[in-house]
Amino acid sequence: MRASLSAERLIDAPADVVYHCIADYVDHHRPDGFLPPEFSGLEIMRGGVGAGTEIRWLIDAGGRRRTVTATVTEPIPGRKLVETGSGIQTTFTVEPGGGGTRVRFDTTIDERGLQGVLNRLFVARIFGPIYEDELGRLEDHAKAHAPRPS
Repeated sequence: MRASLSAERLIDAPADVVYHCIADYVDHHRPDGFLPPEFSGLEIMRGGVGAGTEIRWLIDAGGRRRTVTATVTEPIPGRKLVETGSGIQTTFTVEPGGGGTRVRFDTTIDERGLQGVLNRLFVARIFGPIYEDELGRLEDHAKAHAPRPS
């Protein structure tokens, strides 16, 4: 059974900086970067920046701890990055314009049985606040790493 969740925010930082923060698992897209405390134990198994990266992490959400392993692709380099694996797919979309950079997270979770039913009922309630926190942290992180105007 498939459950979906989306979160979106207009971020006051350049699109290329925001995308770099999302694509760089070595320095930015990690628990000591912009990820909220629900994410921990990030392990980079291959690569580390953009397409071809393979990662594993823990997420604590809804009273459940889950290990997620994913492979990263970039269907539109500089604009769209996708983490796929372990029954979860998250697409990060970065679009410049509108007085800032629009960032969108789209996640689908595909699980069978009772867990799939529970995901459909509660995924937005559980992950919605986590994604809102992550988007806020991403904005702060990207602003801190954006070049200063001369």
